[in-house]
Amino acid sequence: MCEPGQSEGGCRCHTGRMRGLVQPRLLLQLARKPAHGYELMDALDEGANGQAPDPGTLYRTLRGLEEDGLVRSTWDTEGAGPARRVYELTDQGIEFLHAWAVSIRGTRAQLDRFLAGYAEQFQNQTGG
Repeated sequence: MCEPGQSEGGCRCHTGRMRGLVQPRLLLQLARKPAHGYELMDALDEGANGQAPDPGTLYRTLRGLEEDGLVRSTWDTEGAGPARRVYELTDQGIEFLHAWAVSIRGTRAQLDRFLAGYAEQFQNQTGG
């Protein structure tokens, strides 16, 4: 039996995994304000309970979002240090984020039904 937070290499369940939410989390962060990759990594790391994406996943996801027209990037050459790519959400990206929210609400409703059924089944057998 796996434990919450166990590395995914040793666990086949999806306990604690948030990989499938990288895309909508990035889109939501970019809806708040344009940002470069490092800022996005920090933002996704906050509150991720140890499930933040690795930098490779983050940049592959950003590249895919840009190829799909959901985000666009520009080079920020001002300030000290090397130029940085700054990402911003497009109008198409906003619509896609809305679609993600609808999908997540549906998934949440399914999860709520599962948890209610689980609680009903086991409320007297376990502590939770």
